[in-house]
Amino acid sequence: MVKRVLFVLALAFAAAGPAAHAQTFQEGVDYMVIKQPIQTDNPARVEVVEFFWYGCPHCYEFDPSLESWVKALPKDVEFKRIPAPLNRVWETAARVYYTLESMGLVEKLHTPLFNAIHQDRLRITNERALLEWLDSKGVDTKKFSAAYRSFSVESKLKRAQQISQAAALEGVPALMVNGKYLVPGQSAARMLAITDSLIAQSRKEMAKK
Repeated sequence: MVKRVLFVLALAFAAAGPAAHAQTFQEGVDYMVIKQPIQTDNPARVEVVEFFWYGCPHCYEFDPSLESWVKALPKDVEFKRIPAPLNRVWETAARVYYTLESMGLVEKLHTPLFNAIHQDRLRITNERALLEWLDSKGVDTKKFSAAYRSFSVESKLKRAQQISQAAALEGVPALMVNGKYLVPGQSAARMLAITDSLIAQSRKEMAKK
């Protein structure tokens, strides 16, 4: 009798289809609405921004799931990273990120740098240790040092500070969707599911304009 009941329940659940799996996300619980929307770089695409800090263990754990998710994004979604400079230590990490970006090395070194920090205990606030690590990866450390305090890096750092403040960012990891919605840190699967939902919502909003 029990087996028959379970079988019937299984059939009913299957008949319900995707609706049975549907999730409803709530403003103020699963995500926040940014009071003053932040203008995106390309109004024709939905923009998703990750706020992170290289020293954050949760960001490190989130990164592999995020990387896989980014690879499967549709063409109308643009992904970016912002290394949140919420304090002086985080500012140093942000400066390292933007220096690598200016040298075209983020794609090559982003994950290795994360690994070096969390597996090998590299302290990127230790300039000598950082330069030695970069040298081991074949980076021209003289060019890196020159770019580290360049006008371009300074400008990106200031912009990152402005966006972090405008988004009322309190911690990382966090995802911002289209300059309007902020998804705070939680499990990777839930963060990405909420973000997918907000991407779909943003598409509808853009279509009405």
